[in-house]
Amino acid sequence: MGIHPVTIVVFFLIAAAGVVSGFALDSAAIAAAGIVIAVLFVVAFRVARQWQKAVVLRLGKYMDLKGPGFFFILPVIDTVPYWIDLRTITTPFNAEETLTKDSVPVDVDAVLFWRVVDPKKAALEVENYRHAIAWASQTALRDVIGRTDLAEMLRGREKTDKDLCLMIDQRTEEWGIKALSVEIRDVKIPEGLQNAMSQQAQAERERQARVILADSERQVSKVFEESAKAYVGSPVALHLRAMNILLEGMRQNSTVVIVPSSAVETMGLGAMAGVTALAKEFSHADGAKSISAQPRVAAVAETA
Repeated sequence: MGIHPVTIVVFFLIAAAGVVSGFALDSAAIAAAGIVIAVLFVVAFRVARQWQKAVVLRLGKYMDLKGPGFFFILPVIDTVPYWIDLRTITTPFNAEETLTKDSVPVDVDAVLFWRVVDPKKAALEVENYRHAIAWASQTALRDVIGRTDLAEMLRGREKTDKDLCLMIDQRTEEWGIKALSVEIRDVKIPEGLQNAMSQQAQAERERQARVILADSERQVSKVFEESAKAYVGSPVALHLRAMNILLEGMRQNSTVVIVPSSAVETMGLGAMAGVTALAKEFSHADGAKSISAQPRVAAVAETA
């Protein structure tokens, strides 16, 4: 952070005290000394925030890490070239037109979550650790894409994220940086390949639908086969079932159903109709005979 507001207030207080003392004692040296002391205080008095570490160099050599809070350095001798942020940092990165293992050009966008775990290494082992980790992430992403198939990348993003995070962590460990996680945000493929994949998915869905329909028909045929075996030993039950089917059809549609004569003979309806007609004919004949016999009986009675 550097200069804190409290430091500025103390600077003005020391400078004002020196100037007032100089005028009171009529001494310019005292006033100048007060101002010099105030400037040295501002330079020596530093403050680091809760999430910061200050790297202190003494005469160009590493001395110590300071912070968080207030700390002092020796003016002119000590310097603070780096203020290391210890919070979790996000770095977006991408790889454009990178070939997968099966030679498909893709554009991949990802984001890296990382943190500095060793401020000393981050300050001394690499010039700019933020730029370094961004470039390391991009090259690692290209390596992972190059050894992964497109289908595997689209289906198993979690595995790809873990492999990429592990690779980045291995490259940045010597810089005092820990890769926490990597998330692939988007995978862009050529438009022509998108259409081909869409057609393939549609064909696969149609195939599954036909397989399901065929399996359903197979199951229904098995049920019909078992029902047929049950009707083999009972022709009457089969005839009753056939008549019931005709009755249900006429009830639902309220129409006249034309049944072929062969079907009627198969169900035995023709024979039944013949027997019924013959019974009706015999009943009519018996009734006529009884009617013709009554006048004869009456005539015999009168003669007697």
